[in-house]
Amino acid sequence: MCVLVFIVSAQKENDTLPKAEISTTMQSVNINGKTIYLTAKAGTFQVRDENNEPIALIGHTYYTRDSKNRNNRRPIVFAYNGGPGSSSFWLHMGVLGPKRIVVNDPESTPAAPYRLVNNNFSILDVADLVMIDPVGTGLSIPIGKAEFKDFWGVDQDIRSLALFITQFLIANNRMNSPKYLLGESYGTFRNAGLMNKLLGQGIAMNGVIMVSAVFDLRTLVFPPGDDMSYVVHFPTYAATAWYHDKIADKPEDVYAFLDDVRNFTENEYVPALYKGDQLSDSDKRAIAEKLANYTGTETDYWLKADLRVAASEFYAELLREEGEIVGRLDSRFTGINQDPLSQESSHDPQSSAISPAYIAGFLDYFYGDLRVNKETTYSITAGRRKGFKWDWEHEGNKRWGTQAAINTGIDMAEAMSRDPNMKVLILNGIYDIATVFYGVEYSVNHLGLTKEIKDNIIMKYYEAGHMMYTHQPSLEQFKREVADFILNTSK
Repeated sequence: MCVLVFIVSAQKENDTLPKAEISTTMQSVNINGKTIYLTAKAGTFQVRDENNEPIALIGHTYYTRDSKNRNNRRPIVFAYNGGPGSSSFWLHMGVLGPKRIVVNDPESTPAAPYRLVNNNFSILDVADLVMIDPVGTGLSIPIGKAEFKDFWGVDQDIRSLALFITQFLIANNRMNSPKYLLGESYGTFRNAGLMNKLLGQGIAMNGVIMVSAVFDLRTLVFPPGDDMSYVVHFPTYAATAWYHDKIADKPEDVYAFLDDVRNFTENEYVPALYKGDQLSDSDKRAIAEKLANYTGTETDYWLKADLRVAASEFYAELLREEGEIVGRLDSRFTGINQDPLSQESSHDPQSSAISPAYIAGFLDYFYGDLRVNKETTYSITAGRRKGFKWDWEHEGNKRWGTQAAINTGIDMAEAMSRDPNMKVLILNGIYDIATVFYGVEYSVNHLGLTKEIKDNIIMKYYEAGHMMYTHQPSLEQFKREVADFILNTSK
Protein backbone atom coordinates (compact mmCIF):
# COMPACT_ATOMS: atom_id res chain seq x y z
CA MET A 1 0.00 0.00 0.00
CA CYS A 2 2.86 2.40 0.85
CA VAL A 3 4.55 1.61 -2.44
CA LEU A 4 1.34 2.35 -4.30
CA VAL A 5 1.02 5.70 -2.57
CA PHE A 6 4.63 6.56 -3.52
CA ILE A 7 4.02 5.71 -7.16
CA VAL A 8 0.87 7.81 -7.32
CA SER A 9 2.64 10.70 -5.59
CA ALA A 10 5.57 10.53 -8.01
CA GLN A 11 3.17 10.42 -10.93
CA LYS A 12 1.40 13.55 -9.68
CA GLU A 13 4.73 15.30 -9.26
CA ASN A 14 5.75 14.49 -12.85
CA ASP A 15 2.37 15.64 -14.10
CA THR A 16 3.06 19.11 -12.71
CA LEU A 17 6.41 19.50 -14.52
CA PRO A 18 6.55 21.76 -17.59
CA LYS A 19 6.32 19.58 -20.70
CA ALA A 20 8.62 19.47 -23.68
CA GLU A 21 7.05 21.16 -26.68
CA ILE A 22 8.11 20.89 -30.33
CA SER A 23 7.01 22.77 -33.44
CA THR A 24 7.60 20.79 -36.63
CA THR A 25 7.79 22.60 -39.95
CA MET A 26 9.08 21.91 -43.44
CA GLN A 27 11.96 24.14 -44.53
CA SER A 28 14.37 24.22 -47.45
CA VAL A 29 17.73 25.65 -48.38
CA ASN A 30 19.32 26.14 -51.78
CA ILE A 31 23.04 25.35 -51.79
CA ASN A 32 25.04 25.69 -54.99
CA GLY A 33 21.88 25.56 -57.10
CA LYS A 34 20.45 22.46 -55.43
CA THR A 35 17.36 22.64 -53.19
CA ILE A 36 17.57 20.59 -49.99
CA TYR A 37 14.29 19.88 -48.23
CA LEU A 38 14.40 19.80 -44.44
CA THR A 39 12.31 18.85 -41.45
CA ALA A 40 12.84 21.43 -38.72
CA LYS A 41 11.89 20.66 -35.12
CA ALA A 42 12.16 23.66 -32.80
CA GLY A 43 11.28 23.65 -29.12
CA THR A 44 12.35 21.80 -26.00
CA PHE A 45 13.61 18.34 -25.04
CA GLN A 46 13.31 16.89 -21.55
CA VAL A 47 16.69 15.92 -20.07
CA ARG A 48 17.00 13.46 -17.19
CA ASP A 49 19.82 13.09 -14.70
CA GLU A 50 21.88 9.96 -13.95
CA ASN A 51 19.01 8.67 -11.79
CA ASN A 52 16.47 9.22 -14.57
CA GLU A 53 14.91 12.21 -12.82
CA PRO A 54 13.81 15.11 -15.08
CA ILE A 55 16.09 18.11 -14.53
CA ALA A 56 15.71 20.42 -17.54
CA LEU A 57 13.97 21.33 -20.73
CA ILE A 58 16.69 22.07 -23.27
CA GLY A 59 15.74 24.39 -26.11
CA HIS A 60 17.04 23.44 -29.53
CA THR A 61 16.35 23.46 -33.26
CA TYR A 62 16.92 20.18 -35.12
CA TYR A 63 17.28 20.16 -38.91
CA THR A 64 17.22 16.86 -40.80
CA ARG A 65 17.40 16.34 -44.51
CA ASP A 66 14.31 14.76 -46.02
CA SER A 67 14.78 11.80 -48.33
CA LYS A 68 12.87 8.73 -49.43
CA ASN A 69 15.44 6.56 -47.66
CA ARG A 70 16.21 8.35 -44.42
CA ASN A 71 19.85 7.67 -43.54
CA ASN A 72 20.59 7.79 -39.83
CA ARG A 73 24.29 7.50 -40.62
CA ARG A 74 24.33 10.98 -42.08
CA PRO A 75 26.65 13.21 -39.99
CA ILE A 76 25.03 15.17 -37.18
CA VAL A 77 26.47 18.40 -35.76
CA PHE A 78 25.67 19.73 -32.27
CA ALA A 79 26.34 23.47 -32.23
CA TYR A 80 26.20 26.32 -29.71
CA ASN A 81 27.63 29.74 -28.97
CA GLY A 82 29.49 30.76 -25.85
CA GLY A 83 29.31 33.51 -23.27
CA PRO A 84 29.06 31.69 -20.95
CA GLY A 85 25.36 32.39 -21.01
CA SER A 86 24.77 33.05 -24.70
CA SER A 87 22.08 31.38 -26.75
CA SER A 88 22.92 29.89 -30.15
CA PHE A 89 21.20 32.34 -32.50
CA TRP A 90 24.50 33.89 -33.65
CA LEU A 91 25.77 30.73 -35.32
CA HIS A 92 22.22 29.75 -36.27
CA MET A 93 21.57 32.89 -38.29
CA GLY A 94 25.14 33.75 -39.19
CA VAL A 95 26.41 30.65 -40.92
CA LEU A 96 24.93 27.25 -40.02
CA GLY A 97 21.15 27.33 -40.57
CA PRO A 98 19.08 27.45 -43.77
CA LYS A 99 18.57 31.23 -43.48
CA ARG A 100 21.07 33.92 -42.57
CA ILE A 101 21.05 37.58 -41.60
CA VAL A 102 22.86 39.99 -43.93
CA VAL A 103 24.78 42.77 -42.17
CA ASN A 104 26.86 45.68 -43.44
CA ASP A 105 30.27 44.28 -42.57
CA PRO A 106 32.33 46.12 -41.31
CA GLU A 107 29.87 49.00 -40.93
CA SER A 108 26.82 49.57 -38.75
CA THR A 109 23.66 47.89 -40.06
CA PRO A 110 20.59 50.20 -40.20
CA ALA A 111 17.38 49.35 -38.35
CA ALA A 112 14.65 47.08 -39.75
CA PRO A 113 13.66 45.82 -42.18
CA TYR A 114 16.59 43.41 -42.06
CA ARG A 115 17.59 41.07 -44.86
CA LEU A 116 16.92 37.41 -44.09
CA VAL A 117 18.15 35.38 -47.07
CA ASN A 118 18.71 31.82 -48.21
CA ASN A 119 22.00 30.61 -46.76
CA ASN A 120 24.00 29.20 -49.62
CA PHE A 121 26.82 28.61 -47.11
CA SER A 122 24.91 26.38 -44.67
CA ILE A 123 26.44 23.03 -43.76
CA LEU A 124 23.05 21.32 -44.18
CA ASP A 125 24.14 19.80 -47.49
CA VAL A 126 26.73 17.66 -45.66
CA ALA A 127 25.21 17.16 -42.18
CA ASP A 128 22.11 17.38 -40.05
CA LEU A 129 22.22 20.10 -37.41
CA VAL A 130 21.15 20.59 -33.79
CA MET A 131 21.38 24.16 -32.50
CA ILE A 132 21.50 23.98 -28.68
CA ASP A 133 20.63 26.63 -26.11
CA PRO A 134 22.15 25.80 -22.69
CA VAL A 135 19.98 26.18 -19.59
CA GLY A 136 19.15 29.80 -18.91
CA THR A 137 19.27 30.70 -22.60
CA GLY A 138 16.73 30.29 -25.38
CA LEU A 139 13.80 28.26 -24.07
CA SER A 140 15.98 26.17 -21.73
CA ILE A 141 14.96 26.02 -18.06
CA PRO A 142 15.51 23.76 -15.05
CA ILE A 143 12.58 21.59 -14.00
CA GLY A 144 11.76 19.32 -11.07
CA LYS A 145 14.12 19.78 -8.16
CA ALA A 146 16.85 21.35 -10.31
CA GLU A 147 17.78 25.03 -10.13
CA PHE A 148 19.61 27.37 -12.52
CA LYS A 149 22.77 27.17 -10.38
CA ASP A 150 22.92 23.44 -11.12
CA PHE A 151 23.74 24.32 -14.75
CA TRP A 152 25.73 27.56 -14.42
CA GLY A 153 29.34 26.50 -14.15
CA VAL A 154 32.13 24.92 -16.15
CA ASP A 155 31.48 21.34 -15.07
CA GLN A 156 27.74 21.76 -14.57
CA ASP A 157 27.41 23.01 -18.15
CA ILE A 158 29.50 20.16 -19.56
CA ARG A 159 27.49 17.60 -17.61
CA SER A 160 24.09 18.90 -18.72
CA LEU A 161 25.04 19.06 -22.39
CA ALA A 162 26.56 15.58 -22.23
CA LEU A 163 23.24 14.33 -20.85
CA PHE A 164 21.30 16.19 -23.55
CA ILE A 165 23.43 14.94 -26.43
CA THR A 166 23.38 11.33 -25.22
CA GLN A 167 19.62 11.25 -24.66
CA PHE A 168 18.92 13.16 -27.88
CA LEU A 169 20.98 10.66 -29.93
CA ILE A 170 19.06 7.77 -28.39
CA ALA A 171 15.64 9.39 -28.80
CA ASN A 172 16.27 10.18 -32.47
CA ASN A 173 18.04 6.91 -33.40
CA ARG A 174 21.28 8.75 -34.20
CA MET A 175 23.73 6.92 -31.95
CA ASN A 176 25.46 5.33 -34.97
CA SER A 177 25.71 8.59 -36.94
CA PRO A 178 29.07 10.36 -37.40
CA LYS A 179 29.02 12.95 -34.61
CA TYR A 180 30.47 16.47 -34.32
CA LEU A 181 30.62 19.30 -31.82
CA LEU A 182 30.79 22.87 -33.07
CA GLY A 183 31.24 25.69 -30.59
CA GLU A 184 32.07 29.38 -30.79
CA SER A 185 34.05 31.35 -28.18
CA TYR A 186 33.21 29.91 -24.73
CA GLY A 187 31.61 27.14 -26.78
CA THR A 188 35.16 26.00 -27.66
CA PHE A 189 36.13 26.04 -23.98
CA ARG A 190 33.02 23.89 -23.45
CA ASN A 191 33.93 21.68 -26.44
CA ALA A 192 37.29 20.76 -24.97
CA GLY A 193 35.67 19.47 -21.80
CA LEU A 194 32.60 17.99 -23.45
CA MET A 195 34.52 15.92 -26.00
CA ASN A 196 36.36 14.26 -23.12
CA LYS A 197 33.23 13.84 -20.99
CA LEU A 198 31.36 12.14 -23.82
CA LEU A 199 34.32 9.94 -24.70
CA GLY A 200 34.49 8.81 -21.09
CA GLN A 201 30.83 7.76 -21.41
CA GLY A 202 31.51 5.79 -24.61
CA ILE A 203 30.50 8.40 -27.19
CA ALA A 204 33.39 9.32 -29.47
CA MET A 205 33.28 12.37 -31.71
CA ASN A 206 34.38 12.06 -35.32
CA GLY A 207 35.43 15.68 -35.14
CA VAL A 208 35.26 18.83 -33.05
CA ILE A 209 35.07 22.30 -34.63
CA MET A 210 36.35 25.28 -32.65
CA VAL A 211 35.26 28.74 -33.85
CA SER A 212 37.23 31.61 -32.24
CA ALA A 213 38.74 29.44 -29.58
CA VAL A 214 39.95 29.78 -26.02
CA PHE A 215 41.14 26.92 -23.83
CA ASP A 216 43.32 28.57 -21.19
CA LEU A 217 41.60 31.55 -19.53
CA ARG A 218 44.98 32.98 -18.55
CA THR A 219 45.33 34.13 -22.15
CA LEU A 220 42.36 36.50 -21.76
CA VAL A 221 42.21 38.04 -18.31
CA PHE A 222 45.42 40.13 -17.76
CA PRO A 223 45.98 39.01 -14.14
CA PRO A 224 48.43 41.05 -12.00
CA GLY A 225 52.01 39.91 -12.27
CA ASP A 226 51.34 37.59 -15.21
CA ASP A 227 52.59 38.66 -18.65
CA MET A 228 50.84 35.90 -20.61
CA SER A 229 47.85 37.93 -21.83
CA TYR A 230 50.01 40.88 -22.90
CA VAL A 231 52.18 38.58 -24.98
CA VAL A 232 49.44 36.65 -26.77
CA HIS A 233 47.39 39.78 -27.55
CA PHE A 234 50.24 41.67 -29.16
CA PRO A 235 50.11 40.04 -32.65
CA THR A 236 46.39 40.88 -32.88
CA TYR A 237 47.13 44.50 -31.95
CA ALA A 238 49.64 44.52 -34.81
CA ALA A 239 47.16 42.95 -37.25
CA THR A 240 44.61 45.60 -36.27
CA ALA A 241 47.12 48.39 -36.90
CA TRP A 242 47.94 46.82 -40.28
CA TYR A 243 44.26 46.77 -41.22
CA HIS A 244 43.74 50.43 -40.27
CA ASP A 245 46.85 51.54 -42.21
CA LYS A 246 48.78 52.57 -39.11
CA ILE A 247 51.97 50.73 -40.10
CA ALA A 248 54.75 52.70 -41.81
CA ASP A 249 55.79 51.04 -45.08
CA LYS A 250 52.94 48.59 -44.58
CA PRO A 251 53.74 45.12 -46.01
CA GLU A 252 51.32 43.90 -48.65
CA ASP A 253 50.76 40.47 -47.08
CA VAL A 254 49.25 40.53 -43.58
CA TYR A 255 50.29 36.93 -42.89
CA ALA A 256 53.95 37.63 -43.74
CA PHE A 257 53.70 40.68 -41.48
CA LEU A 258 52.32 38.52 -38.65
CA ASP A 259 55.16 36.03 -39.04
CA ASP A 260 57.54 38.93 -38.44
CA VAL A 261 55.48 40.00 -35.41
CA ARG A 262 55.54 36.46 -34.01
CA ASN A 263 59.33 36.39 -34.37
CA PHE A 264 59.70 39.70 -32.52
CA THR A 265 57.26 38.62 -29.82
CA GLU A 266 58.96 35.32 -29.08
CA ASN A 267 62.56 36.45 -29.35
CA GLU A 268 62.50 40.03 -28.03
CA TYR A 269 59.21 40.97 -26.33
CA VAL A 270 58.90 37.89 -24.10
CA PRO A 271 62.51 38.04 -22.79
CA ALA A 272 62.10 41.77 -22.08
CA LEU A 273 58.92 41.23 -20.04
CA TYR A 274 60.49 38.32 -18.19
CA LYS A 275 63.20 40.64 -16.83
CA GLY A 276 60.59 42.87 -15.19
CA ASP A 277 62.17 45.84 -13.42
CA GLN A 278 65.63 44.44 -14.17
CA LEU A 279 65.30 45.56 -17.79
CA SER A 280 67.64 48.52 -18.44
CA ASP A 281 66.19 51.88 -19.46
CA SER A 282 67.89 51.72 -22.86
CA ASP A 283 66.64 48.20 -23.58
CA LYS A 284 63.18 49.17 -22.41
CA ARG A 285 63.06 52.13 -24.78
CA ALA A 286 64.30 49.96 -27.67
CA ILE A 287 61.52 47.45 -27.07
CA ALA A 288 58.94 50.24 -26.68
CA GLU A 289 59.97 51.70 -30.05
CA LYS A 290 59.43 48.35 -31.75
CA LEU A 291 56.09 47.82 -29.98
CA ALA A 292 55.02 51.27 -31.20
CA ASN A 293 56.17 50.62 -34.77
CA TYR A 294 54.30 47.32 -34.97
CA THR A 295 51.07 48.84 -33.61
CA GLY A 296 51.00 52.36 -35.09
CA THR A 297 51.14 53.95 -31.64
CA GLU A 298 53.67 56.09 -29.75
CA THR A 299 56.82 54.94 -27.98
CA ASP A 300 55.98 57.03 -24.91
CA TYR A 301 52.60 55.30 -24.68
CA TRP A 302 54.32 51.92 -24.29
CA LEU A 303 56.84 53.33 -21.83
CA LYS A 304 54.06 54.78 -19.67
CA ALA A 305 52.33 51.38 -19.84
CA ASP A 306 55.52 49.61 -18.73
CA LEU A 307 55.43 47.73 -22.08
CA ARG A 308 52.09 46.17 -21.12
CA VAL A 309 48.87 47.31 -22.81
CA ALA A 310 45.62 45.52 -22.01
CA ALA A 311 43.07 44.89 -24.75
CA SER A 312 40.53 47.42 -23.47
CA GLU A 313 43.27 50.06 -23.49
CA PHE A 314 44.33 49.28 -27.04
CA TYR A 315 40.75 49.61 -28.33
CA ALA A 316 40.76 53.23 -27.15
CA GLU A 317 44.32 54.13 -28.12
CA LEU A 318 44.80 53.04 -31.73
CA LEU A 319 42.38 55.55 -33.34
CA ARG A 320 42.29 58.11 -30.52
CA GLU A 321 43.36 60.98 -32.81
CA GLU A 322 40.51 60.13 -35.21
CA GLY A 323 38.03 60.18 -32.32
CA GLU A 324 37.26 56.48 -32.73
CA ILE A 325 37.62 53.15 -30.96
CA VAL A 326 38.10 49.72 -32.52
CA GLY A 327 36.02 46.62 -31.93
CA ARG A 328 36.72 43.88 -29.41
CA LEU A 329 35.01 41.06 -31.28
CA ASP A 330 36.23 42.35 -34.63
CA SER A 331 38.77 45.16 -34.72
CA ARG A 332 37.91 46.03 -38.33
CA PHE A 333 34.79 47.72 -36.91
CA THR A 334 35.10 51.23 -35.49
CA GLY A 335 32.86 53.41 -33.34
CA ILE A 336 32.70 56.93 -31.92
CA ASN A 337 34.91 57.65 -28.92
CA GLN A 338 32.76 59.91 -26.74
CA ASP A 339 35.61 60.46 -24.29
CA PRO A 340 38.92 61.15 -26.08
CA LEU A 341 40.74 61.14 -22.72
CA SER A 342 39.47 57.70 -21.73
CA GLN A 343 41.98 55.00 -20.93
CA GLU A 344 39.60 52.25 -22.05
CA SER A 345 36.87 51.93 -24.68
CA SER A 346 33.25 52.51 -23.73
CA HIS A 347 31.66 49.78 -25.86
CA ASP A 348 32.28 47.24 -28.61
CA PRO A 349 31.51 48.78 -32.02
CA GLN A 350 31.14 45.37 -33.68
CA SER A 351 28.54 44.23 -31.18
CA SER A 352 26.64 47.51 -31.52
CA ALA A 353 26.77 47.31 -35.30
CA ILE A 354 25.22 43.85 -35.77
CA SER A 355 23.34 42.79 -32.61
CA PRO A 356 19.94 44.38 -33.41
CA ALA A 357 19.90 42.74 -36.85
CA TYR A 358 20.77 39.30 -35.49
CA ILE A 359 18.36 39.46 -32.55
CA ALA A 360 15.34 40.84 -34.43
CA GLY A 361 16.01 38.70 -37.50
CA PHE A 362 16.30 35.51 -35.48
CA LEU A 363 13.20 36.11 -33.37
CA ASP A 364 11.21 36.85 -36.52
CA TYR A 365 12.41 33.55 -38.04
CA PHE A 366 12.02 31.53 -34.83
CA TYR A 367 8.44 32.53 -34.08
CA GLY A 368 7.46 33.05 -37.73
CA ASP A 369 9.03 30.46 -40.02
CA LEU A 370 9.63 27.82 -37.33
CA ARG A 371 6.24 28.55 -35.69
CA VAL A 372 7.44 28.21 -32.12
CA ASN A 373 4.77 28.96 -29.52
CA LYS A 374 4.70 32.77 -29.20
CA GLU A 375 3.69 32.53 -25.55
CA THR A 376 7.19 31.23 -24.75
CA THR A 377 10.02 33.71 -24.14
CA TYR A 378 13.35 33.17 -25.90
CA SER A 379 16.20 34.39 -23.68
CA ILE A 380 19.05 35.85 -25.73
CA THR A 381 21.41 35.59 -22.76
CA ALA A 382 21.33 34.06 -19.29
CA GLY A 383 23.13 37.17 -18.08
CA ARG A 384 19.80 38.96 -17.89
CA ARG A 385 18.38 36.41 -15.46
CA LYS A 386 18.35 37.26 -11.77
CA GLY A 387 21.17 35.60 -9.88
CA PHE A 388 23.27 34.66 -12.91
CA LYS A 389 26.74 33.73 -11.67
CA TRP A 390 29.17 31.31 -13.27
CA ASP A 391 31.07 28.72 -11.21
CA TRP A 392 34.60 28.64 -12.68
CA GLU A 393 35.90 25.58 -10.83
CA HIS A 394 36.84 22.68 -13.08
CA GLU A 395 37.45 19.07 -12.12
CA GLY A 396 40.03 18.65 -14.87
CA ASN A 397 42.25 21.25 -13.21
CA LYS A 398 41.77 19.68 -9.79
CA ARG A 399 43.07 16.35 -11.14
CA TRP A 400 46.30 18.17 -11.93
CA GLY A 401 46.39 19.72 -8.47
CA THR A 402 45.71 23.38 -9.29
CA GLN A 403 42.94 25.87 -9.89
CA ALA A 404 45.34 28.73 -10.65
CA ALA A 405 44.40 28.71 -14.33
CA ILE A 406 41.10 27.35 -15.59
CA ASN A 407 42.08 25.37 -18.66
CA THR A 408 39.99 22.78 -20.52
CA GLY A 409 42.82 22.25 -23.00
CA ILE A 410 43.99 19.47 -20.70
CA ASP A 411 40.64 17.73 -21.25
CA MET A 412 41.04 18.06 -25.01
CA ALA A 413 44.58 16.64 -24.82
CA GLU A 414 43.32 13.70 -22.77
CA ALA A 415 40.48 12.96 -25.20
CA MET A 416 42.68 13.20 -28.29
CA SER A 417 45.38 11.01 -26.75
CA ARG A 418 42.85 8.34 -25.76
CA ASP A 419 41.11 8.46 -29.14
CA PRO A 420 43.83 8.96 -31.80
CA ASN A 421 41.19 9.06 -34.55
CA MET A 422 39.53 12.22 -33.24
CA LYS A 423 40.19 15.36 -35.30
CA VAL A 424 39.93 19.01 -34.25
CA LEU A 425 39.45 21.97 -36.60
CA ILE A 426 40.24 25.41 -35.13
CA LEU A 427 39.12 28.57 -36.98
CA ASN A 428 40.86 31.81 -35.97
CA GLY A 429 40.00 35.39 -36.91
CA ILE A 430 43.17 37.50 -37.05
CA TYR A 431 41.19 40.64 -36.07
CA ASP A 432 39.52 38.97 -33.08
CA ILE A 433 40.68 40.65 -29.85
CA ALA A 434 38.17 38.72 -27.73
CA THR A 435 39.84 35.32 -28.23
CA VAL A 436 43.22 35.98 -29.83
CA PHE A 437 44.76 33.55 -32.32
CA TYR A 438 48.22 33.70 -30.74
CA GLY A 439 46.70 32.58 -27.44
CA VAL A 440 45.24 29.55 -29.20
CA GLU A 441 48.61 28.79 -30.76
CA TYR A 442 50.26 29.01 -27.34
CA SER A 443 47.66 26.71 -25.78
CA VAL A 444 47.92 24.10 -28.52
CA ASN A 445 51.71 24.17 -28.36
CA HIS A 446 51.59 23.44 -24.64
CA LEU A 447 49.16 20.53 -24.58
CA GLY A 448 52.00 17.98 -24.39
CA LEU A 449 50.68 16.02 -27.37
CA THR A 450 52.76 13.60 -29.40
CA LYS A 451 53.46 14.74 -32.95
CA GLU A 452 51.04 12.17 -34.37
CA ILE A 453 48.19 13.41 -32.18
CA LYS A 454 49.01 17.08 -32.65
CA ASP A 455 48.77 16.53 -36.41
CA ASN A 456 45.06 15.84 -35.79
CA ILE A 457 44.62 19.55 -34.94
CA ILE A 458 44.01 21.68 -38.04
CA MET A 459 44.49 25.45 -37.70
CA LYS A 460 42.84 27.86 -40.15
CA TYR A 461 42.97 31.67 -40.26
CA TYR A 462 40.47 34.30 -41.44
CA GLU A 463 40.86 37.98 -42.31
CA ALA A 464 37.95 38.85 -40.04
CA GLY A 465 37.10 38.77 -36.35
CA HIS A 466 35.37 36.65 -33.73
CA MET A 467 32.30 36.09 -35.90
CA MET A 468 34.26 35.75 -39.11
CA TYR A 469 31.14 34.78 -41.04
CA THR A 470 29.93 38.41 -41.14
CA HIS A 471 32.73 38.94 -43.70
CA GLN A 472 31.66 37.52 -47.08
CA PRO A 473 35.03 36.01 -48.16
CA SER A 474 35.43 34.47 -44.70
CA LEU A 475 31.86 33.14 -44.80
CA GLU A 476 32.71 31.31 -48.02
CA GLN A 477 35.98 30.03 -46.53
CA PHE A 478 34.16 28.89 -43.37
CA LYS A 479 31.70 26.79 -45.35
CA ARG A 480 34.40 25.28 -47.53
CA GLU A 481 36.69 24.29 -44.67
CA VAL A 482 34.01 23.03 -42.28
CA ALA A 483 32.28 21.00 -45.01
CA ASP A 484 35.59 19.46 -46.12
CA PHE A 485 36.41 18.61 -42.51
CA ILE A 486 33.07 16.83 -42.00
CA LEU A 487 33.28 14.98 -45.29
CA ASN A 488 36.85 13.84 -44.64
CA THR A 489 36.20 12.61 -41.10
CA SER A 490 32.83 10.91 -41.57
CA LYS A 491 33.89 8.25 -44.09
